[in-house]
Amino acid sequence: MNDHQDSENFSYERTWVEIESALRGAEANLNRELMALRNNKLSRKQKMKHMRTYKALDGVVTTLRWTLGDLKVTRAKMLGDE
Repeated sequence: MNDHQDSENFSYERTWVEIESALRGAEANLNRELMALRNNKLSRKQKMKHMRTYKALDGVVTTLRWTLGDLKVTRAKMLGDE
């Protein structure tokens, strides 16, 4: 059985308000990482860290937007196939 089918580990009790709040937080963090990437004084290692975090947050934002029913986010885009 896959983890997502194991209902004893999932509450399914998130509200739309919680999901929207998570999206706002993820978008704010995404913007912060983008601004950090624009800093020319960072070392290559620091830029790589910010880029990894940025890409991870981009996936979070896309998934949360898909969850909320954003018409611009397709299932293929959410899964990284687009």
